[in-house]
Amino acid sequence: MFDPNRFNRDDTLILGFAEYCVPAQQLAKYTELPYRDIELHRFPDGESKVRLPDQLPDKVIICRSLDRPNHKLVELALAAATARELGASELILVAPYLCYMRQDIAFYAGEAISQQIIGKLLAQWFDAVITVDPHLHRIDKLSEAIPDTEAITLTAAQPIADFLGKTYNNPLLVGPDEESEQWVTAVAQMQGLEYVIGRKKRFDDYNVKIALPESVCTARDLILLDDVASTGRTLEATALALQAYKPASISAVVTHALFVGDALKRLENAGIQQVWSTDSILHSTNAIPLAELLSTAL
Repeated sequence: MFDPNRFNRDDTLILGFAEYCVPAQQLAKYTELPYRDIELHRFPDGESKVRLPDQLPDKVIICRSLDRPNHKLVELALAAATARELGASELILVAPYLCYMRQDIAFYAGEAISQQIIGKLLAQWFDAVITVDPHLHRIDKLSEAIPDTEAITLTAAQPIADFLGKTYNNPLLVGPDEESEQWVTAVAQMQGLEYVIGRKKRFDDYNVKIALPESVCTARDLILLDDVASTGRTLEATALALQAYKPASISAVVTHALFVGDALKRLENAGIQQVWSTDSILHSTNAIPLAELLSTAL
């Protein structure tokens, strides 16, 4: 739980942006720390004006999730630099969803390795970065992406496991692909549940094919688990493959609910009856708050 000896109300303040203020305020509630909004104005030409409280304590925690990140990163840089100017000596970023983590190598000559570039920028701005289930492929630790700062990775496995324990009676967990296996295994162990892992072949950003183990899925309540759902194509392909087993029901739980375009509609058409997500990204599917988990990292 939150260590009251690490921070206290007299020397620490949590700041949040309007679009993610409710989870930030919940974090403040769990940590018993004061909260203030960062004022934000966007001009007609797309530039942003950021305004912080004019009196800041020694320690400042900025809570902002970095989905749809391009303008948010600029505003975060403005906020971090201004916080330093106003006297903050320790600056911490709580970003439940961390952007630009997928591109960790150059697949073709001339490609930007965005994970390293954005990671180094965050390390310049913040003394510590806290996130949940970052989408890392070829590295094991977040500190490899965000060097020379305290990089803390949390997992939403326990909050998701607790939610499933309250919502379903002995479901079968399904990981759509090899990358999901670590999350599926962790959640399954916490609730003593069975699970299976699919095998994915991706053709492009919008087309994937999933192969699944046989027989065990028949007449069961199936829960698809994944860390990130962007286009939803992986979940869609998995649900369509599962239809052959005539399951009792198919639902999906994800940590980060990006769900761009018509993703939710396609998941419904594929037979997924219910979609749940954490509030790492604000979305209509949110059912699993992360404030208590995030407070433990502080």
